[in-house]
Amino acid sequence: MDEEYDVIVLGTGLKECILSGLLSVDGLKVLHMDRNDYYGGDSTSLNLNQLWKRFRGEDKPPAHLGASRDYNVDMVPKFMMANGTLVRTLIHTDVTKYLSFKAVDGSYVFSKGKIYKVPATDMEALKSPLMGLFEKRRARNFFIYVQDYNEADPRTHQGLDLTRVTTRELIAKYGLSDDTVDFVGHALALHRDDRYLDEPALDTVKRMKLYADSLARFQGGSPYIYPLYGLGELPQGFARLSAVYGGTYMLNKPDCKVEFDMEGKVCGVTSEGETAKCKKVVCDPSYLQNKVRKIGRVVRAIAIMSHPIPNTNESHSVQIILPQKQLGRRSDMYVFCCSYTHNVAPRGKFIAFVSAEAETDNPQSELKPGIDLLGSVDEIFYDIYDRYEPVNEPSLDNCFVSTSYDATTHFETTVTDVLNMYTMITGKTVDLSVDLSAASAAEEY
Repeated sequence: MDEEYDVIVLGTGLKECILSGLLSVDGLKVLHMDRNDYYGGDSTSLNLNQLWKRFRGEDKPPAHLGASRDYNVDMVPKFMMANGTLVRTLIHTDVTKYLSFKAVDGSYVFSKGKIYKVPATDMEALKSPLMGLFEKRRARNFFIYVQDYNEADPRTHQGLDLTRVTTRELIAKYGLSDDTVDFVGHALALHRDDRYLDEPALDTVKRMKLYADSLARFQGGSPYIYPLYGLGELPQGFARLSAVYGGTYMLNKPDCKVEFDMEGKVCGVTSEGETAKCKKVVCDPSYLQNKVRKIGRVVRAIAIMSHPIPNTNESHSVQIILPQKQLGRRSDMYVFCCSYTHNVAPRGKFIAFVSAEAETDNPQSELKPGIDLLGSVDEIFYDIYDRYEPVNEPSLDNCFVSTSYDATTHFETTVTDVLNMYTMITGKTVDLSVDLSAASAAEEY
């Protein structure tokens, strides 16, 4: 281990593994270490025995739940946009050859006490029971504007500069009701709270177009895809990529201590009495706790069920977004369900997650609106974890710390953090202008 590296990466969470892969492809000499003896860090997947041990303190789950090895329960459950940044990153790096994906059946939104399929196009808007007759026409006109909008073609802008016009002003032009604004902003554009309304509308329009493009890509019931056998496959895919390009991996390395020189710049990492020298360190917040601050908590329920979530058209995989305003909250709640069709549970079993940013001192009770949608559950577990973000200045200490995973059940925010970190580390941007239609990976889906 007493060698010198360009970058040492600590932790094998998805963010760290993507960065390790990208940096190795760039030709940097990378050492990747983890205190655990498994890949994935906080974003790992657990079998049933591991799940039981973590939440019940024993490893003897009831026999009626099926074989432990048939379960792959994600600790940070998230779907991927079919046309989104993570899929582009997978194709750009060719990590798709290590993974197989399957489309997600349904995308729903909670409104006025019920759940509805999310309409994403002008035609779907006309059919949606979410809106009355006149509102459907207004929504259709808005959707046509978004679908036709081309940033490079001013003729499609209808005289509006979306870098200056706020989302609230754009929506007012079409006269949309508050409930329509709710599902557009939260279930289509995937904003986590309502701050977007007073920000430039271009970001929301781009997000809506991404949703519609992703939905059209596989002609399925949702814009999302998800790996067979769960998300634990993703960090390992990027770890393989790193290894192919010369990256070195060391698991089960306890007490990884980051070392600094007299100027406060990182100079190496020590574990078990050996020090590996390096120019830069990339890590999750747990490895450099004096360089992060707490920004909140995520509370999550994990349920094992024997049926799909009611009122989702028997969907074997589904996302339901509960917008903050519908619940009187400051941020959204998310329901995520997958099943044996994605090889994450035995036949006939479903895994459902309800996630939210904790807003009270009794976070478990905050999840009730989401849990009430699930119907009967065989078992339920609760997980709460703190979220951190870096407060250091990487240009001064050469430490690049990721932000903790949020409560969302999609990957767009996660990959944005990764790509920003990559640019800070290398001074370059990742070219993600890949031809999605030509990618061999598309056949995997």
